[in-house]
Parts: sequence; C-alpha cells; structure tokens
Amino acid sequence: MPLSRLNLTPEASHGPLDGAWWPRCDTLALELPALVGSLDPGRGTVTRVTVDVADWPDAPHTVPAPDHVIEVVLSDAAGEAHAITLECGTVGCWELLVVPPDEPVGTAGRLMTDAADPWNTLSADAVLARVEDGVGPERRMTERPMME
Repeated sequence: MPLSRLNLTPEASHGPLDGAWWPRCDTLALELPALVGSLDPGRGTVTRVTVDVADWPDAPHTVPAPDHVIEVVLSDAAGEAHAITLECGTVGCWELLVVPPDEPVGTAGRLMTDAADPWNTLSADAVLARVEDGVGPERRMTERPMME
C-alpha cells in the first residue's frame, strides 16, 4: 500500500483531535499497517487502536504491522464516531479524525486541515458535520496566542 494520507497537528493540540487520516478503502486490515508505517518512529510503536464499529464493522481483532501486532478495539461510544485512537504504550495516545474513503478530494482536504488545526476544539463527529454543512472550523482570534 502507498503511504497513508495523514495530516497531524504540527504542535501541541488544544482540542480533542491530533490530526486526520484519509484511508483509501474501508478495510482496516489493509489500511492500518500503512497508517502505522507513515508515523514518525519518535511517536512510539502503535500497540492498540480503538475504532468506531459503525465505520469498521468487519475490523479484525488484531492487525499485523512490521515487527509487531496491533490490537483492534471496536467501540460504539458516541465519542469514538469517525475517529481512530492510536495508543503507543508509554508514549501516549493520538486521536485522529477518520475521513470517509469516498469523500471528494476538496472536502477531504478541508476536513484534514481543520482536524489538524492545533486550535480546533471540535470532536471528529463535529468537524465532519461542520464541513459537510459548509461551515469552517471555529476560529476566534481571542483563542489564539498573540504572535510576538
């Protein structure tokens, strides 16, 4: 598989998302190794992922990755909708918006940009809803630090 279409927050995130991932298909066993392989090794080894059961109904319980196996946890919690949580042992967790594979390029680009904005305060579900409704992310100058 080619490298994942991934956009990570460039600095510390101030919201629930750390970026976005746009898989090419809805087969997690095919997509997850490419996602994990495209992450900076300094972020740690992804040992476990949590995904929305509605987005990935046929997801396996484990997915082989180079040099290890990733545990897959299926969730039906509202907070997990349209998101993937990557757990990297003691290094931490990253929450990514999952852009639907069939999303048009322009919309997918907006979703990925909005989710990776370090000042985004919206959940994955809310980012999807706002972009699909034609509304940009919440951006108030008072929320951003002053540039010196």
